[in-house]
Amino acid sequence: MKLTGAQILIKCLEKEGVKHVFGLPGGVILPTYDVLYDSKIKLILTKHEQGATHMADGYARATGRPGVCLVTSGPAATNTVTGLATAYMDSVPLVCITGQVTTNAIGSDAFQEVDIVGITRPITKHNFLIKDVRDIARIVREAFYIATTGKPGPVLIDFPVDVSRAKTDFVWPKDVFIRSYQPDVECPGVEEQLQKAADLIRASKRPVLYVGGGAIISGAEKEIREFVQKTGIPITTTILGLGIFPETHASSLRMLGMHGTHFANYAVQNADVLIGIGARFDDRVTGNVAKFAPHAKVIHVDIDPSSISKTVRVHVPVVSDVKSAMEKLNCLVTDKRPDIEGWLAQIAAWKQKHPMKYDAAGQKIHPAYVIEQIGELTQHKAIVVTGVGQHQMWAAQWYRFDRPRTMLTSGGLGTMGYGFPASIGAQLGKPQETVICIEGDGSFQMTMTELATAAYHKVPIKVFIMDNGYYGMVRQWQELFYKRRYSGSVIGPTNPDFVKLVGAYGILAIRIREKKEVIPAIKKALAHKGPVVVQCLVSKEANVYPMVPAGNALDQIMDMA
Repeated sequence: MKLTGAQILIKCLEKEGVKHVFGLPGGVILPTYDVLYDSKIKLILTKHEQGATHMADGYARATGRPGVCLVTSGPAATNTVTGLATAYMDSVPLVCITGQVTTNAIGSDAFQEVDIVGITRPITKHNFLIKDVRDIARIVREAFYIATTGKPGPVLIDFPVDVSRAKTDFVWPKDVFIRSYQPDVECPGVEEQLQKAADLIRASKRPVLYVGGGAIISGAEKEIREFVQKTGIPITTTILGLGIFPETHASSLRMLGMHGTHFANYAVQNADVLIGIGARFDDRVTGNVAKFAPHAKVIHVDIDPSSISKTVRVHVPVVSDVKSAMEKLNCLVTDKRPDIEGWLAQIAAWKQKHPMKYDAAGQKIHPAYVIEQIGELTQHKAIVVTGVGQHQMWAAQWYRFDRPRTMLTSGGLGTMGYGFPASIGAQLGKPQETVICIEGDGSFQMTMTELATAAYHKVPIKVFIMDNGYYGMVRQWQELFYKRRYSGSVIGPTNPDFVKLVGAYGILAIRIREKKEVIPAIKKALAHKGPVVVQCLVSKEANVYPMVPAGNALDQIMDMA
Protein backbone atom coordinates (compact mmCIF):
# COMPACT_ATOMS: atom_id res chain seq x y z
CA MET A 1 0.00 0.00 0.00
CA LYS A 2 1.45 3.33 -1.04
CA LEU A 3 1.71 6.10 1.55
CA THR A 4 1.58 9.86 1.23
CA GLY A 5 4.68 11.89 1.83
CA ALA A 6 3.17 13.17 5.09
CA GLN A 7 2.57 9.60 6.26
CA ILE A 8 6.10 8.64 5.34
CA LEU A 9 7.55 11.62 7.22
CA ILE A 10 5.69 10.76 10.43
CA LYS A 11 6.63 7.08 10.10
CA CYS A 12 10.26 8.15 9.76
CA LEU A 13 10.03 10.21 12.95
CA GLU A 14 8.54 7.21 14.74
CA LYS A 15 11.37 5.01 13.43
CA GLU A 16 13.88 7.52 14.80
CA GLY A 17 12.33 7.13 18.25
CA VAL A 18 10.84 10.64 18.42
CA LYS A 19 8.45 10.98 21.37
CA HIS A 20 7.67 14.72 21.25
CA VAL A 21 7.34 17.24 18.44
CA PHE A 22 7.21 20.97 19.18
CA GLY A 23 5.43 23.38 16.88
CA LEU A 24 2.18 24.76 15.52
CA PRO A 25 0.33 24.19 12.25
CA GLY A 26 -0.34 26.34 9.20
CA GLY A 27 -1.43 26.02 5.58
CA VAL A 28 1.23 23.99 3.81
CA ILE A 29 2.11 21.76 6.76
CA LEU A 30 -1.53 20.73 7.38
CA PRO A 31 -1.27 17.36 5.56
CA THR A 32 1.56 16.43 7.94
CA TYR A 33 -0.30 17.63 11.01
CA ASP A 34 -3.33 15.59 9.90
CA VAL A 35 -1.19 12.43 9.96
CA LEU A 36 0.40 13.47 13.26
CA TYR A 37 -3.13 13.43 14.75
CA ASP A 38 -3.12 9.61 14.67
CA SER A 39 0.52 9.14 15.68
CA LYS A 40 1.83 8.11 19.09
CA ILE A 41 4.21 11.08 18.89
CA LYS A 42 2.98 13.76 21.26
CA LEU A 43 2.53 17.21 19.77
CA ILE A 44 3.49 20.04 22.09
CA LEU A 45 1.52 22.93 20.65
CA THR A 46 3.46 26.14 21.19
CA LYS A 47 2.39 29.75 20.85
CA HIS A 48 5.35 30.86 18.72
CA GLU A 49 7.82 29.04 16.49
CA GLN A 50 10.82 30.51 18.30
CA GLY A 51 9.45 28.89 21.44
CA ALA A 52 9.16 25.59 19.57
CA THR A 53 12.82 25.60 18.54
CA HIS A 54 13.98 26.53 22.06
CA MET A 55 11.82 23.76 23.52
CA ALA A 56 13.36 21.25 21.11
CA ASP A 57 16.78 22.62 22.06
CA GLY A 58 16.15 22.27 25.81
CA TYR A 59 14.82 18.76 25.24
CA ALA A 60 17.99 17.82 23.36
CA ARG A 61 20.40 19.33 25.89
CA ALA A 62 18.67 17.66 28.83
CA THR A 63 18.33 14.20 27.24
CA GLY A 64 21.16 13.99 24.72
CA ARG A 65 18.59 12.98 22.08
CA PRO A 66 17.71 15.19 19.10
CA GLY A 67 14.84 17.62 19.57
CA VAL A 68 12.28 18.00 16.77
CA CYS A 69 10.12 20.95 15.75
CA LEU A 70 7.49 21.06 13.01
CA VAL A 71 6.19 24.36 11.62
CA THR A 72 4.68 25.81 8.48
CA SER A 73 6.21 28.04 5.81
CA GLY A 74 6.99 31.74 5.46
CA PRO A 75 6.92 33.65 8.76
CA ALA A 76 6.69 30.41 10.74
CA ALA A 77 9.91 29.20 9.14
CA THR A 78 11.69 32.52 9.70
CA ASN A 79 10.56 32.49 13.33
CA THR A 80 12.75 29.41 13.86
CA VAL A 81 15.92 31.24 12.82
CA THR A 82 16.92 32.47 16.30
CA GLY A 83 16.41 29.01 17.77
CA LEU A 84 18.42 27.37 15.01
CA ALA A 85 21.27 29.84 15.44
CA THR A 86 21.22 29.22 19.21
CA ALA A 87 21.47 25.47 18.68
CA TYR A 88 24.15 25.84 16.01
CA MET A 89 26.43 27.95 18.21
CA ASP A 90 26.18 25.45 21.08
CA SER A 91 26.30 22.25 18.99
CA VAL A 92 22.81 21.03 19.91
CA PRO A 93 21.27 18.15 17.87
CA LEU A 94 17.97 19.40 16.49
CA VAL A 95 15.83 18.57 13.45
CA CYS A 96 13.57 21.39 12.26
CA ILE A 97 10.93 20.54 9.64
CA THR A 98 9.38 23.49 7.83
CA GLY A 99 6.48 23.45 5.41
CA GLN A 100 6.99 24.92 1.96
CA VAL A 101 4.83 25.96 -0.97
CA THR A 102 4.41 23.57 -3.92
CA THR A 103 7.60 22.77 -5.78
CA ASN A 104 6.37 24.43 -8.97
CA ALA A 105 5.65 27.66 -7.03
CA ILE A 106 9.06 27.93 -5.38
CA GLY A 107 10.73 31.13 -6.52
CA SER A 108 7.47 32.79 -7.60
CA ASP A 109 6.92 34.83 -4.41
CA ALA A 110 3.93 32.69 -3.58
CA PHE A 111 1.91 33.33 -0.43
CA GLN A 112 4.01 32.56 2.66
CA GLU A 113 7.03 31.52 0.63
CA VAL A 114 10.58 32.19 1.80
CA ASP A 115 13.87 30.59 0.83
CA ILE A 116 14.37 29.09 4.28
CA VAL A 117 17.12 26.81 2.97
CA GLY A 118 19.11 29.85 1.85
CA ILE A 119 18.30 31.82 4.98
CA THR A 120 19.40 29.07 7.37
CA ARG A 121 22.40 27.74 5.49
CA PRO A 122 24.92 29.65 7.69
CA ILE A 123 23.22 28.58 10.96
CA THR A 124 22.53 24.90 10.36
CA LYS A 125 24.89 21.97 10.14
CA HIS A 126 23.06 20.98 6.96
CA ASN A 127 19.66 21.50 5.36
CA PHE A 128 17.50 19.78 2.77
CA LEU A 129 14.76 20.74 0.32
CA ILE A 130 12.72 17.63 -0.48
CA LYS A 131 11.60 17.64 -4.11
CA ASP A 132 10.62 13.99 -4.58
CA VAL A 133 8.41 11.88 -2.32
CA ARG A 134 10.77 8.94 -2.87
CA ASP A 135 13.56 10.84 -1.12
CA ILE A 136 11.75 11.50 2.17
CA ALA A 137 12.86 8.43 4.13
CA ARG A 138 16.49 8.77 3.02
CA ILE A 139 16.59 12.49 3.83
CA VAL A 140 15.01 12.11 7.28
CA ARG A 141 17.45 9.29 8.07
CA GLU A 142 20.37 11.45 6.92
CA ALA A 143 19.10 14.49 8.82
CA PHE A 144 19.08 12.67 12.16
CA TYR A 145 22.45 11.10 11.41
CA ILE A 146 24.05 14.45 10.58
CA ALA A 147 22.44 16.19 13.57
CA THR A 148 23.74 13.64 16.09
CA THR A 149 27.17 12.53 14.80
CA GLY A 150 30.55 14.23 14.86
CA LYS A 151 30.07 17.74 16.20
CA PRO A 152 26.27 17.82 16.66
CA GLY A 153 24.06 20.59 15.35
CA PRO A 154 20.69 21.58 13.91
CA VAL A 155 19.49 20.26 10.55
CA LEU A 156 16.56 21.75 8.62
CA ILE A 157 14.23 19.86 6.28
CA ASP A 158 12.07 22.00 3.97
CA PHE A 159 8.97 20.03 2.99
CA PRO A 160 6.83 21.25 0.04
CA VAL A 161 3.13 20.60 0.40
CA ASP A 162 2.79 18.77 -2.94
CA VAL A 163 5.50 16.33 -1.86
CA SER A 164 3.57 15.73 1.38
CA ARG A 165 0.49 14.76 -0.71
CA ALA A 166 2.29 12.62 -3.30
CA LYS A 167 2.37 8.82 -2.81
CA THR A 168 5.02 6.12 -2.97
CA ASP A 169 6.11 2.93 -1.22
CA PHE A 170 7.66 3.38 2.21
CA VAL A 171 11.17 1.95 2.37
CA TRP A 172 13.16 2.60 5.54
CA PRO A 173 16.91 2.79 4.88
CA LYS A 174 18.72 0.41 7.20
CA ASP A 175 22.03 2.24 6.91
CA VAL A 176 23.15 5.77 6.24
CA PHE A 177 25.96 6.47 3.80
CA ILE A 178 26.81 10.02 2.78
CA ARG A 179 29.92 10.06 0.64
CA SER A 180 30.84 13.64 1.56
CA TYR A 181 30.15 13.22 5.28
CA GLN A 182 32.16 10.58 7.11
CA PRO A 183 32.78 11.93 10.62
CA ASP A 184 35.73 10.28 12.33
CA VAL A 185 35.80 9.59 16.06
CA GLU A 186 39.47 10.36 15.82
CA CYS A 187 41.97 11.35 13.15
CA PRO A 188 45.14 9.40 12.30
CA GLY A 189 48.05 10.05 14.62
CA VAL A 190 45.95 10.59 17.75
CA GLU A 191 47.94 8.12 19.85
CA GLU A 192 51.18 9.95 19.03
CA GLN A 193 49.64 13.32 19.88
CA LEU A 194 48.20 11.99 23.14
CA GLN A 195 51.62 10.65 24.09
CA LYS A 196 53.06 14.14 23.53
CA ALA A 197 50.27 15.53 25.71
CA ALA A 198 50.96 13.00 28.46
CA ASP A 199 54.68 13.80 28.41
CA LEU A 200 53.93 17.53 28.64
CA ILE A 201 51.50 16.99 31.51
CA ARG A 202 53.95 14.79 33.39
CA ALA A 203 56.69 17.43 33.19
CA SER A 204 54.38 20.33 34.10
CA LYS A 205 54.60 22.32 37.32
CA ARG A 206 51.51 24.52 36.93
CA PRO A 207 48.93 22.59 34.84
CA VAL A 208 45.26 23.51 34.48
CA LEU A 209 42.46 21.45 32.92
CA TYR A 210 40.01 23.64 30.98
CA VAL A 211 36.80 21.81 29.97
CA GLY A 212 33.92 22.92 27.76
CA GLY A 213 30.54 21.70 26.59
CA GLY A 214 32.08 19.26 24.13
CA ALA A 215 32.99 16.98 27.03
CA ILE A 216 29.35 16.84 28.10
CA ILE A 217 28.15 16.23 24.53
CA SER A 218 30.66 13.38 24.27
CA GLY A 219 29.51 11.81 27.54
CA ALA A 220 33.01 12.05 29.03
CA GLU A 221 32.02 12.74 32.65
CA LYS A 222 33.61 9.54 33.98
CA GLU A 223 36.83 10.06 32.02
CA ILE A 224 37.23 13.70 33.09
CA ARG A 225 36.72 12.82 36.75
CA GLU A 226 39.15 9.92 36.47
CA PHE A 227 41.77 12.20 34.93
CA VAL A 228 41.50 14.71 37.77
CA GLN A 229 41.65 11.94 40.36
CA LYS A 230 44.75 10.39 38.78
CA THR A 231 46.69 13.59 38.17
CA GLY A 232 45.42 15.96 40.86
CA ILE A 233 45.29 18.71 38.22
CA PRO A 234 42.80 21.50 39.06
CA ILE A 235 39.86 21.89 36.68
CA THR A 236 37.96 24.92 35.43
CA THR A 237 35.03 24.89 33.03
CA THR A 238 33.20 27.13 30.61
CA ILE A 239 29.55 27.94 31.27
CA LEU A 240 28.51 25.11 28.94
CA GLY A 241 30.90 22.73 30.72
CA LEU A 242 29.34 23.28 34.15
CA GLY A 243 28.43 19.99 35.82
CA ILE A 244 31.07 17.83 34.14
CA PHE A 245 32.92 17.93 37.48
CA PRO A 246 31.43 18.65 40.96
CA GLU A 247 31.97 22.30 41.85
CA THR A 248 32.08 21.40 45.54
CA HIS A 249 35.24 19.30 44.99
CA ALA A 250 38.58 20.71 46.16
CA SER A 251 40.04 20.36 42.65
CA SER A 252 37.34 22.55 41.13
CA LEU A 253 38.23 26.11 40.16
CA ARG A 254 34.64 26.57 38.97
CA MET A 255 33.96 28.75 35.91
CA LEU A 256 36.62 30.89 34.21
CA GLY A 257 36.30 33.91 31.96
CA MET A 258 34.62 37.30 32.04
CA HIS A 259 32.55 36.43 35.12
CA GLY A 260 34.65 33.51 36.30
CA THR A 261 36.35 33.14 39.66
CA HIS A 262 39.53 35.01 40.51
CA PHE A 263 41.32 31.75 41.21
CA ALA A 264 40.31 30.12 37.91
CA ASN A 265 41.49 33.13 35.93
CA TYR A 266 44.71 33.50 37.91
CA ALA A 267 45.44 29.80 37.49
CA VAL A 268 45.00 29.95 33.70
CA GLN A 269 47.14 33.09 33.42
CA ASN A 270 49.97 31.48 35.41
CA ALA A 271 49.71 27.95 34.01
CA ASP A 272 52.63 26.34 32.23
CA VAL A 273 50.39 23.71 30.59
CA LEU A 274 46.74 24.35 29.68
CA ILE A 275 44.73 21.28 28.71
CA GLY A 276 41.67 22.35 26.70
CA ILE A 277 39.04 19.64 26.40
CA GLY A 278 35.98 20.11 24.20
CA ALA A 279 36.14 23.90 24.44
CA ARG A 280 36.58 26.52 21.74
CA PHE A 281 38.58 29.30 23.46
CA ASP A 282 35.87 31.88 22.81
CA ASP A 283 36.36 35.55 23.67
CA ARG A 284 34.31 35.43 26.89
CA VAL A 285 36.79 32.84 28.18
CA THR A 286 40.07 34.26 26.90
CA GLY A 287 39.60 37.98 27.49
CA ASN A 288 42.31 39.75 25.51
CA VAL A 289 43.51 36.83 23.44
CA ALA A 290 46.98 38.37 22.98
CA LYS A 291 47.43 38.21 26.76
CA PHE A 292 45.75 34.85 27.34
CA ALA A 293 47.70 32.14 29.21
CA PRO A 294 51.02 33.76 28.27
CA HIS A 295 53.26 31.10 29.88
CA ALA A 296 51.32 28.00 28.83
CA LYS A 297 51.90 25.22 26.35
CA VAL A 298 48.40 24.47 25.07
CA ILE A 299 46.97 20.99 24.54
CA HIS A 300 43.62 21.01 22.74
CA VAL A 301 41.33 17.99 22.34
CA ASP A 302 38.34 18.62 20.06
CA ILE A 303 36.37 16.66 17.49
CA ASP A 304 36.22 19.71 15.21
CA PRO A 305 39.57 20.38 13.53
CA SER A 306 38.45 23.90 12.57
CA SER A 307 38.30 24.83 16.27
CA ILE A 308 41.96 24.04 16.86
CA SER A 309 44.29 27.07 16.72
CA LYS A 310 41.34 29.18 15.56
CA THR A 311 41.92 31.84 18.23
CA VAL A 312 44.72 30.52 20.46
CA ARG A 313 47.91 28.87 19.23
CA VAL A 314 47.85 25.17 20.11
CA HIS A 315 51.10 23.28 20.74
CA VAL A 316 49.63 19.75 20.90
CA PRO A 317 46.46 19.39 18.79
CA VAL A 318 44.34 16.25 19.27
CA VAL A 319 41.49 15.88 16.79
CA SER A 320 39.25 13.31 18.42
CA ASP A 321 36.02 12.64 20.20
CA VAL A 322 36.62 13.76 23.79
CA LYS A 323 35.50 10.56 25.48
CA SER A 324 37.70 8.41 23.25
CA ALA A 325 40.72 10.69 23.72
CA MET A 326 40.33 10.90 27.49
CA GLU A 327 40.08 7.12 27.80
CA LYS A 328 43.45 6.83 26.07
CA LEU A 329 45.00 9.75 27.93
CA ASN A 330 44.00 8.25 31.28
CA CYS A 331 46.01 5.15 30.39
CA LEU A 332 49.07 7.30 29.67
CA VAL A 333 49.12 9.36 32.88
CA THR A 334 49.06 6.54 35.41
CA ASP A 335 52.78 5.95 35.96
CA LYS A 336 53.75 9.28 37.53
CA ARG A 337 51.72 12.22 38.72
CA PRO A 338 53.04 15.71 37.94
CA ASP A 339 54.83 17.40 40.83
CA ILE A 340 52.35 20.18 41.53
CA GLU A 341 52.13 20.49 45.32
CA GLY A 342 53.49 24.02 45.26
CA TRP A 343 51.02 24.93 42.53
CA LEU A 344 48.08 23.57 44.49
CA ALA A 345 49.20 25.55 47.52
CA GLN A 346 49.26 28.73 45.42
CA ILE A 347 45.75 28.03 44.16
CA ALA A 348 44.54 27.40 47.70
CA ALA A 349 45.98 30.78 48.69
CA TRP A 350 44.14 32.48 45.81
CA LYS A 351 40.91 30.77 46.88
CA GLN A 352 41.33 32.03 50.41
CA LYS A 353 42.24 35.58 49.37
CA HIS A 354 39.56 35.92 46.66
CA PRO A 355 36.46 33.92 47.63
CA MET A 356 33.24 34.32 45.69
CA LYS A 357 31.05 36.85 47.48
CA TYR A 358 28.08 39.16 47.16
CA ASP A 359 26.51 41.84 49.35
CA ALA A 360 24.32 39.78 51.67
CA ALA A 361 23.70 42.57 54.20
CA GLY A 362 20.30 44.14 54.84
CA GLN A 363 16.82 43.09 53.81
CA LYS A 364 17.23 43.69 50.08
CA ILE A 365 17.15 40.50 48.06
CA HIS A 366 20.35 39.88 46.16
CA PRO A 367 19.76 37.56 43.17
CA ALA A 368 22.78 35.47 44.16
CA TYR A 369 21.12 34.78 47.51
CA VAL A 370 17.98 33.44 45.80
CA ILE A 371 20.01 31.17 43.52
CA GLU A 372 22.21 29.99 46.39
CA GLN A 373 19.12 29.00 48.38
CA ILE A 374 17.60 27.23 45.37
CA GLY A 375 20.83 25.23 45.18
CA GLU A 376 20.68 24.31 48.85
CA LEU A 377 17.00 23.33 48.76
CA THR A 378 17.42 21.19 45.62
CA GLN A 379 20.72 19.74 46.90
CA HIS A 380 22.29 20.97 43.64
CA LYS A 381 20.50 18.16 41.78
CA ALA A 382 18.00 20.12 39.67
CA ILE A 383 18.25 20.86 35.97
CA VAL A 384 18.78 24.62 35.78
CA VAL A 385 17.77 26.49 32.62
CA THR A 386 18.49 30.20 32.23
CA GLY A 387 17.78 33.12 30.00
CA VAL A 388 20.61 35.50 29.17
CA GLY A 389 21.84 38.39 31.26
CA GLN A 390 22.93 38.98 34.83
CA HIS A 391 20.70 36.18 36.13
CA GLN A 392 22.49 33.74 33.80
CA MET A 393 25.87 34.64 35.29
CA TRP A 394 24.61 34.51 38.87
CA ALA A 395 23.19 31.04 38.18
CA ALA A 396 26.54 29.92 36.78
CA GLN A 397 28.37 31.34 39.79
CA TRP A 398 26.13 30.31 42.66
CA TYR A 399 24.16 27.13 41.93
CA ARG A 400 27.18 24.77 42.36
CA PHE A 401 26.55 22.19 39.63
CA ASP A 402 27.69 18.60 40.10
CA ARG A 403 26.14 16.66 37.18
CA PRO A 404 26.39 17.10 33.40
CA ARG A 405 23.35 18.24 31.41
CA THR A 406 22.03 20.21 34.38
CA MET A 407 23.06 23.73 33.25
CA LEU A 408 21.18 24.58 30.06
CA THR A 409 21.79 28.05 28.68
CA SER A 410 22.51 29.90 25.46
CA GLY A 411 26.28 30.17 25.55
CA GLY A 412 27.46 31.14 22.08
CA LEU A 413 24.60 33.25 20.75
CA GLY A 414 23.48 34.69 24.09
CA THR A 415 19.78 34.45 23.27
CA MET A 416 17.49 36.37 25.60
CA GLY A 417 14.19 34.52 25.94
CA TYR A 418 15.84 31.10 25.63
CA GLY A 419 15.37 29.99 29.21
CA PHE A 420 11.62 29.71 29.69
CA PRO A 421 10.70 27.68 26.60
CA ALA A 422 13.88 25.59 26.87
CA SER A 423 12.90 24.67 30.43
CA ILE A 424 9.57 23.34 29.13
CA GLY A 425 11.42 21.14 26.65
CA ALA A 426 13.88 19.98 29.31
CA GLN A 427 11.06 19.05 31.70
CA LEU A 428 9.20 17.08 29.01
CA GLY A 429 12.41 15.24 28.17
CA LYS A 430 13.20 14.55 31.83
CA PRO A 431 9.80 14.26 33.54
CA GLN A 432 11.22 12.80 36.76
CA GLU A 433 13.69 15.64 37.29
CA THR A 434 13.19 18.97 39.05
CA VAL A 435 13.60 21.70 36.44
CA ILE A 436 14.37 25.22 37.63
CA CYS A 437 14.17 28.15 35.20
CA ILE A 438 16.05 31.28 36.23
CA GLU A 439 15.01 34.29 34.17
CA GLY A 440 15.26 38.06 34.17
CA ASP A 441 12.27 40.34 33.80
CA GLY A 442 13.57 41.41 30.39
CA SER A 443 14.51 37.97 29.09
CA PHE A 444 11.31 36.34 30.34
CA GLN A 445 9.08 38.78 28.48
CA MET A 446 10.61 37.83 25.13
CA THR A 447 8.99 34.37 25.14
CA MET A 448 6.43 34.50 27.97
CA THR A 449 3.68 33.61 25.49
CA GLU A 450 4.68 30.01 26.24
CA LEU A 451 2.96 30.33 29.64
CA ALA A 452 -0.01 28.89 27.76
CA THR A 453 2.06 25.86 26.74
CA ALA A 454 3.27 25.23 30.29
CA ALA A 455 -0.26 25.64 31.66
CA TYR A 456 -2.01 23.42 29.10
CA HIS A 457 0.47 20.55 29.46
CA LYS A 458 0.84 21.08 33.24
CA VAL A 459 4.62 21.14 32.86
CA PRO A 460 5.88 21.37 36.48
CA ILE A 461 8.74 23.81 35.89
CA LYS A 462 9.66 26.27 38.64
CA VAL A 463 10.40 29.70 37.17
CA PHE A 464 12.19 32.36 39.19
CA ILE A 465 12.13 35.84 37.64
CA MET A 466 14.90 38.12 38.92
CA ASP A 467 12.92 41.33 38.56
CA ASN A 468 15.13 44.41 38.90
CA GLY A 469 13.34 46.64 36.40
CA TYR A 470 16.29 46.74 34.00
CA TYR A 471 17.95 44.92 31.18
CA GLY A 472 20.41 44.18 33.92
CA MET A 473 23.63 43.36 32.11
CA VAL A 474 23.16 46.33 29.78
CA ARG A 475 22.57 48.55 32.80
CA GLN A 476 25.71 47.20 34.50
CA TRP A 477 27.85 48.06 31.50
CA GLN A 478 26.24 51.50 31.29
CA GLU A 479 26.97 52.09 34.98
CA LEU A 480 30.60 51.02 34.69
CA PHE A 481 31.54 52.35 31.26
CA TYR A 482 28.90 54.89 30.17
CA LYS A 483 28.63 57.16 33.25
CA ARG A 484 25.26 55.69 34.33
CA ARG A 485 23.56 56.93 31.17
CA TYR A 486 20.83 54.29 31.19
CA SER A 487 19.78 54.57 27.58
CA GLY A 488 17.14 51.93 26.75
CA SER A 489 17.89 49.71 29.74
CA VAL A 490 15.13 50.89 32.13
CA ILE A 491 12.12 48.58 31.67
CA GLY A 492 10.47 48.57 35.10
CA PRO A 493 7.75 51.11 34.18
CA THR A 494 6.68 48.93 31.25
CA ASN A 495 6.72 45.61 33.11
CA PRO A 496 3.37 43.91 33.72
CA ASP A 497 2.15 42.73 37.10
CA PHE A 498 3.72 39.30 36.69
CA VAL A 499 1.58 37.71 39.40
CA LYS A 500 -1.65 38.79 37.72
CA LEU A 501 -0.33 37.88 34.29
CA VAL A 502 0.75 34.39 35.32
CA GLY A 503 -2.41 33.87 37.34
CA ALA A 504 -4.48 34.56 34.22
CA TYR A 505 -3.05 31.34 32.75
CA GLY A 506 -4.07 29.36 35.83
CA ILE A 507 -0.45 29.00 36.96
CA LEU A 508 0.56 29.43 40.60
CA ALA A 509 2.29 32.80 41.00
CA ILE A 510 4.26 33.96 44.03
CA ARG A 511 5.78 37.36 44.70
CA ILE A 512 8.63 37.88 47.16
CA ARG A 513 9.60 41.34 48.35
CA GLU A 514 11.78 40.64 51.39
CA LYS A 515 14.71 38.38 52.13
CA LYS A 516 12.79 36.46 54.81
CA GLU A 517 10.27 35.36 52.16
CA VAL A 518 12.84 33.72 49.88
CA ILE A 519 13.21 30.28 51.49
CA PRO A 520 9.46 29.76 52.17
CA ALA A 521 8.68 30.75 48.56
CA ILE A 522 11.23 28.31 47.15
CA LYS A 523 9.87 25.51 49.34
CA LYS A 524 6.30 26.27 48.27
CA ALA A 525 7.29 26.29 44.60
CA LEU A 526 9.17 23.00 44.86
CA ALA A 527 6.26 21.35 46.68
CA HIS A 528 3.67 22.40 44.07
CA LYS A 529 2.90 19.70 41.49
CA GLY A 530 2.31 22.03 38.55
CA PRO A 531 4.13 24.99 37.01
CA VAL A 532 5.05 27.89 39.29
CA VAL A 533 6.36 31.38 38.58
CA VAL A 534 8.07 33.26 41.41
CA GLN A 535 8.58 36.99 40.93
CA CYS A 536 11.65 37.97 42.96
CA LEU A 537 11.82 41.73 43.53
CA VAL A 538 15.60 41.88 43.79
CA SER A 539 18.12 44.66 44.36
CA LYS A 540 17.77 46.99 41.40
CA GLU A 541 21.44 47.82 40.84
CA ALA A 542 23.22 44.68 41.97
CA ASN A 543 26.15 43.86 39.68
CA VAL A 544 27.73 40.59 38.61
CA TYR A 545 31.25 40.29 40.02
CA PRO A 546 34.00 39.29 39.45
CA MET A 547 34.18 40.89 36.00
CA VAL A 548 36.91 41.10 33.40
CA PRO A 549 36.16 44.19 31.27
CA ALA A 550 36.37 43.77 27.51
CA GLY A 551 39.94 44.15 26.29
CA ASN A 552 41.50 43.16 29.61
CA ALA A 553 43.61 40.12 30.32
CA LEU A 554 41.92 37.42 32.42
CA ASP A 555 43.77 38.48 35.56
CA GLN A 556 42.77 42.17 35.22
CA ILE A 557 39.62 41.76 37.28
CA MET A 558 37.03 44.16 38.65
CA ASP A 559 35.32 43.13 41.88
CA MET A 560 32.89 44.60 44.38
CA ALA A 561 34.44 47.03 46.84
